[in-house]
Amino acid sequence: MKKFITVAGNIGVGKSTLVELLSEALDWVPFYEPVAENPYLVDFYENMNDWSFHSQIFFLIHRLRIHHELAMCPNSAIQDRSIYEDAEVFAKNLYLQGYFQERDYATYTSLYQTLCKSLIAPDLVVYLRATTPTLITRITKRSRDYEKSISPDYLDQINHLYDEWIDGFTLCPKLTIPADNLDYVSQPSHLNLILRKIQERLSGKEEVVFEPGEIEAL
Repeated sequence: MKKFITVAGNIGVGKSTLVELLSEALDWVPFYEPVAENPYLVDFYENMNDWSFHSQIFFLIHRLRIHHELAMCPNSAIQDRSIYEDAEVFAKNLYLQGYFQERDYATYTSLYQTLCKSLIAPDLVVYLRATTPTLITRITKRSRDYEKSISPDYLDQINHLYDEWIDGFTLCPKLTIPADNLDYVSQPSHLNLILRKIQERLSGKEEVVFEPGEIEAL
């Protein structure tokens, strides 16, 4: 039976890498986040006041197109970040920080809510969660110029909004993965543990969690 899962999480947490590894292990079709394609992203990081609305509208449209592609895809698929996060984490954060004008945010939210009514929900949301120091370390290692100005306070706020969002998300099952001590690139046992937890959750098991010390014990 065709399945569709999405990998959620803050900037630098390792979503794209996990999507790649899971798609290879499961033989699923990957759908990646359009980081380099967004023509507003560099301008956005330089001036959030002027470019927040433009950047978020681009992401919203792209996510909608990906959702339609996922619906048409004959095979199981795995997505790097969802339309829900764009609206309920990143756009909301920009609004709370004063970068989104009131009328722009109202227009954006109305569009998002209208679009969501026609979307097929994922079978599972996999939420990668890492602390801000871990995120900063990983962001620094990948050396993307437009990410150099991202502050710890910004990442803290995004983490807070992610936690709020995942706690209230009810459209499908979800699985939270503590990612600070994960190294699924060089540690096959870490990836195998994630795969097992995902398969348990997709099979209908209700209580699937990562026990304290479970990752470190591998």
